[in-house]
This record gives sequence, structure tokens and C-alpha cells, in this order.
Amino acid sequence: MRHTRPETTNTLGADLRALRKARGLTLAALADALNRSVGWISQVERNISEPSITDLRHFARALDVSVSSLFRQEAAEASEQGFIVRAGARRPIGSRAAGLVEELLSPDLTDDFEVVHSTFEPGASLDEPNARPTQEVGYVTSGKLDIEIGGVWHRLTRGDSFRIRGEAYRWRNPYPDPAVVIWVIAPPVY
Repeated sequence: MRHTRPETTNTLGADLRALRKARGLTLAALADALNRSVGWISQVERNISEPSITDLRHFARALDVSVSSLFRQEAAEASEQGFIVRAGARRPIGSRAAGLVEELLSPDLTDDFEVVHSTFEPGASLDEPNARPTQEVGYVTSGKLDIEIGGVWHRLTRGDSFRIRGEAYRWRNPYPDPAVVIWVIAPPVY
């Protein structure tokens, strides 16, 4: 089990490094995508250089995340940094699909996994199958959600859980109430 000091992991640079590595990108590949030097990318990841808003937009595009996911919502108390995420301080993340709201429950993106709070609004759907090189487990805390895994549709209700190990999947919520799912993803993708 990997343990790191919270004050060194709870940073934009650490999150950018974790996202880059989760996508299998080298410093050189990311530098090329951003038209920046490897040294500058390394300095950003080590919190020596501070990227501009435009730089953050380019990072978000290259790493396929929303720009808002790169911003901290609310500073945690020093004793809680790296350990506690308060309900009002969750960072928005995710695919930006209409009708899906995702928030990071993990303190940051530097662990071997991430925990996400996903709310699927009524009528929302992921129409194109998605596959990623991850292992994922979801637990439905409220509502109903239909999920297709490997070509087979399943109806999930409160208390049900599922696992995806690289299979193509898609989801839909044709029901009148939002569905809330706690989603664990390894390695982190957001």
C-alpha cells in the first residue's frame, strides 16, 4: 500500500502527474501535446511553475478532463488535507455528459484508485459504448439505473452493485428519479 504525505499530494501538480500517468502518457508525450517543454511540464507537476488558465485548458483537453476538475472547491483545514473531503467541498469531475453530475470523493488523484459520486438525472444516457483500461465497481445508493456491460443490459436498483473490467459499457436512466452511484475506478481516470 502506497502512503504519501498529504501536504505533497494535495496539489494541482500531483493531480496532473496522476492523470498523466493514468493515461499512460510520458512527460515528453504530454509536452508535445501541449507544445511545451518537458522541463516546464515537470516543474508544473512538482509545483515549481504555475500554469495559466489557458495552460489549464490545454492540460484538460490533453488529459480529457473538465477544466473545473483541476480546480479545488474549498480549502480543507490543514489537519484534514489529504484525508477528509467535506460534502460541500467535492470537486466536479467527469465526462461532462448531459444529465450526469460527477464529484470526486477521494481527497485527490494520487492514489491507485479514485472514488466518484455520480448522479444520473432522469432521461440521461451514455449512448455510445465506452471502454477504458480500468477495473471499476459501482454501488447504487438511490434510484434505478440501466447499465450495459459487454453487450448485456442490467437494471440496477438501490443496494445493487456492479463490476466492469475493461468491457465496453453504457448506461441510461429512463426512470423518473435521479440515480446515485458510488463508483470506484482503478487506476484513476479523471
